[in-house]
Amino acid sequence: MRVVVVGSGAREHAIVASLIRHHEVISTPGNPGIETICEVTDKDPESIDAELYVIGPEAPLVAGLADKLRADGKLVFGPGQEGAALEGSKAFMKRVLQDAKVPTAGFSVFSDFGAAKSHLSSYPGPYVIKTDGLAAGKGVKVTSDLDEAIEDVRLKLSGESFGDSGRRVVIEEAMVGPEVSMLVVTDGASAVALPVATDFKRVYDDDLGENTGGMGAHSPVPWADQAVVDEVMQRAVYPTLAELTKRGIDYRGVLYAGLMMTNQGPKLVEYNVRFGDPEAQVVLPRISSDLGQLMFEAASGRIESPVEIDNKAALTVVLASRGYPTAPEYGMEIKGVEKANGQSGVVVFHGGTKKADHSKLVSSGGRVLSVTAMGETLGEARDKAYRAVSLIEFEGMHYRRDIGQMAISEGALSGGEV
Repeated sequence: MRVVVVGSGAREHAIVASLIRHHEVISTPGNPGIETICEVTDKDPESIDAELYVIGPEAPLVAGLADKLRADGKLVFGPGQEGAALEGSKAFMKRVLQDAKVPTAGFSVFSDFGAAKSHLSSYPGPYVIKTDGLAAGKGVKVTSDLDEAIEDVRLKLSGESFGDSGRRVVIEEAMVGPEVSMLVVTDGASAVALPVATDFKRVYDDDLGENTGGMGAHSPVPWADQAVVDEVMQRAVYPTLAELTKRGIDYRGVLYAGLMMTNQGPKLVEYNVRFGDPEAQVVLPRISSDLGQLMFEAASGRIESPVEIDNKAALTVVLASRGYPTAPEYGMEIKGVEKANGQSGVVVFHGGTKKADHSKLVSSGGRVLSVTAMGETLGEARDKAYRAVSLIEFEGMHYRRDIGQMAISEGALSGGEV
């Protein structure tokens, strides 16, 4: 099967790496890592002939690219614009959850600064403030400081922080517990859960610093077993799909459920409408069956094939540019990628790279590379990943050194093999 993958990040690199095991793949626009394993082009996806179109990032989905392709008679893995509003508008998402009776945090929506300030001042915190629109994973502020919360709301509503994406905010009840990312492939009615993962959103070790798009991830997750997956499917995923159907939305693609494991059980933090990044880099390598066939069936509206999962663990460490996430510096020469890629069980996915002077690899984004390793245990995968990280260098490179640490400790305490 001939498949077009739209996007240029580490997520799309991971998608392509899984698809090329069984299919011919063309990537647009791709990146220097993707071009080493498949054809890349700068053509619009509408002008490329293929049997399946896979849209990686959220922005083109929210902008309606899937609708445009479907209008041309093409088979698309990815929701249309109405379904993509689950990520494009947090206010819309929360109202869908409310109507579907999905367990989630209480919330209020504001576009007026005075009303938002009054609401924040009415309770002791902690405070959770989110941009309504897309913010590349960086639109969430969690703080116990009222003045800091009020200032964050001011910056967002004024447009100073995120432009028009922030001119409406969702203020939520704070939830406490470890987080889990659950990726589900759906044809609009039925759904198949992929391996669970957890990602690390804060920029520094011990969950300190600003929120990012994700600084690392691992799969499996000791605190999310099959019983948790079954509960989330029954209490969140299927009710959400039913509510979307009720609203006339035919959702085909990935539904990414971000979960908080609270004392009251798993609660939904958010939905995304695409594979997570960096979750894709640890979930997709664990799928041993034909990912392309699963995507084709979901896009066709009839999932029939089972998903086969490799028992190995996967862990990824994101290498970021100096200044990320607030003011990343670009254009730094990157060395050691080939050497790291040559390590057993290691793949380096390109996120923000480009070629300079036709041959030199340089940074071009905040999250530059995702170093992913697989091992018989999570501990082995972690050792391999950090060993590979040590082989890569570019000026200003920084990364978290605690990815997987808590899961390995928990597994050791419980006697589980992680």
